[in-house]
This record gives sequence, C-alpha cells and structure tokens, in this order.
Amino acid sequence: MNVEIPADIRDTASQLGAGVPYALKVLAGQLADDPDMGQPSGLPGILTVVVDGDLFEDCPALAIGYIREPDRIEIRYVNPVTATEPATEAEDQVQVAEPAADPICVRQIDDAWRRITGWLQHHAPDSYASLRAGASPAVITAVEHALGLHIPADLRALWSLTAGDDGVDGAGCLPGNQALMTLDAVTAFYQQQMESQSHQDTLNARRPEYDRITVWKASWIPVASYGAADRTSGLYLDAATGYLGRWSRYNEGSGDELETLATYLEDVADMLDAPALATRDKPGLVGGALVWGSRLTLAQEDRWQPLTG
Repeated sequence: MNVEIPADIRDTASQLGAGVPYALKVLAGQLADDPDMGQPSGLPGILTVVVDGDLFEDCPALAIGYIREPDRIEIRYVNPVTATEPATEAEDQVQVAEPAADPICVRQIDDAWRRITGWLQHHAPDSYASLRAGASPAVITAVEHALGLHIPADLRALWSLTAGDDGVDGAGCLPGNQALMTLDAVTAFYQQQMESQSHQDTLNARRPEYDRITVWKASWIPVASYGAADRTSGLYLDAATGYLGRWSRYNEGSGDELETLATYLEDVADMLDAPALATRDKPGLVGGALVWGSRLTLAQEDRWQPLTG
C-alpha cells in the first residue's frame, strides 16, 4: 500500500516539533501494513489515529487523519492533541483515536448545507457561484494554528464544504444578507479583535469591575459577517460553549444566539424550502441572486421577488 504525505503536511509536521516528521514516517510505515488501523474522524471519508508523543523525542501527542483508497493512502492532516489514552509499553505502538467529532453533528452540517446549496444552484445561480470550494484539512489546521485554539467539529465540517462566500454585490446568502467569512478574513478579524481586547484589558485594569469592557473572547471564532467585505457585525461560534453569538461594532444585539451552527443552518434551509413559514427573515430573488427582505436596498425593491410556498 502506497502512503502519500503531501508537501504541505510535511511542512506542518516540521513546525509542530523536530520529532514530528519522524513520528509521521513511522505511522506511514504502519499504515502501509495495516490501512484500516484508524477510526472514523467525523469528517466524511477520513480516518484518524493518535500517536503517543512520549514515544518520540520533541513530539507532542498527534491526531493524524488520512483517507484510504484501494491502492493508496493520503495523509490529510496532522494536529497536536492535548490528551490521549494511556500509552502502552511498546514504544512502536500507535494508539487509535476516539472519534474526533460527533458523526451526527457532522452529518447535520453536511445535510443542511447541501440543502442550502442545492436550492441556490437551482434558484439563485449567482449566489451559488459566489461560494468558495471547501478547504482542505491542512488549510483548516493552519487556521487553527493561527487562532491558537481548536476548531469545533461542526465548523470544521462546514469549512470542509465551503471556505467562504464572496457575495453578490457585497451581500451573502445567509439571512440578513450576511456572508460566511473566508478563512483569511476569519484569521485577520480574530487577530484584530484580540488585539483590541488586549488594549481593553490594559484599560480594564484601572476600571471598576462593572465598567470593564469585553470586545472579544479568545474562544469566539468569527463565522459570518454583515456582508462579504463588511465587518461591522456578524456571528461567531463560541468554541467553549458550542453556541453561536452575535458581535457588533456598536454593541447592539450582541450575546448568545443559544443555537448551534447546525440548527442555524437547518433553519436557513427550512426557510428556503418553505418561505411562507419563515420567521427569521423573508427570502427572495433579485435576478439570479438570493436577497433577504430585511436588507433590501432602494435599488432592489422594484426587482425583488419574494418567495412563496
């Protein structure tokens, strides 16, 4: 069995520790002999194993994902993990990981997003064309490293389906014409917000507790913004709670949405399938683009066709 390790995976491995490339090489040899040693990762078609970092010098515990085809294996990601099951005494033993994500959650994301994109493809081709292709596990892992926190399985699953929305005339396809942020935008905005919070923390040290300001929490991952290039407000996913929340530059309407990414996307799909029952916003069309009623411009009002059914 041929085991392929792409160049970007090798680069990632070398950045995680001097011993990681060797650990990856050892695993590749074991996979060649036993291709089915992994367990489902929660991402479609990807198996994962955990390597005990104590078995290799300068190597953290690793979660390594791979796809298996009839005549080849390809390593898709190498992630450090904070804890693994206790290692056996055999130094060449590679442990099998517990599933990295709840398969039900991942399937909900996949089903909801495919309902949304299937509708867009048939009814709003301009909006469909603005969606970016899914990101590879290595690219998502790079975002994870840039943010310095674990990307929850539901968001990782969504990003594997689409890496953002470039929008139509600046408007995205989510309610309120919000747009899924591109991964570059996610990283840049997160770092910007954390810098703002660092400044506020300096000021907060001199403020009474009731007057302290929280601009951003480290566990908040930006997901959608007011528009494709507008960051005045949007949605974040709190990696600590699993719930969506809303941010705003002007602090209005902020706070937990008390719904998960999966339930949010399912609600969007339901509104497109049964627009007459939509309560969050009203979908419609302007030419080949999906436009939501809450954000109609004067130029769009005469051309907007609300959906019925």
